[in-house]
Amino acid sequence: MSDRSLRGMRLGAQSMETESGVEPAPRQRVEYRCADGERVFVTFSSEADIPATWVSKTGKEALLVDGEKPDTSNDKPVRTHWDMLLERRSMDELEQILQDRLTILRERRGERRSA
Repeated sequence: MSDRSLRGMRLGAQSMETESGVEPAPRQRVEYRCADGERVFVTFSSEADIPATWVSKTGKEALLVDGEKPDTSNDKPVRTHWDMLLERRSMDELEQILQDRLTILRERRGERRSA
């Protein structure tokens, strides 16, 4: 008898609650525009901070319509791994480390060479 009462019902897959009386959070629709004129519309919460730029689905950067241009003058230059290495070691130290490592590698391979 209990097998028949649950037939056709997907337990856990569907909510038994109704959406009556539920109000969605207040939203705002914001427009961005790419340099080539592509328009991008994004929906944000009305309480959200709106970013000055947005990346469109096509991968292009879009600017907020009627918004301020982002200030990029404060951006730090990108530090590469090499730049950070040169902050810790001098070129002479790096040359010495390279020679030491090459010597160890050659000894492992059995290529004993005189310097």
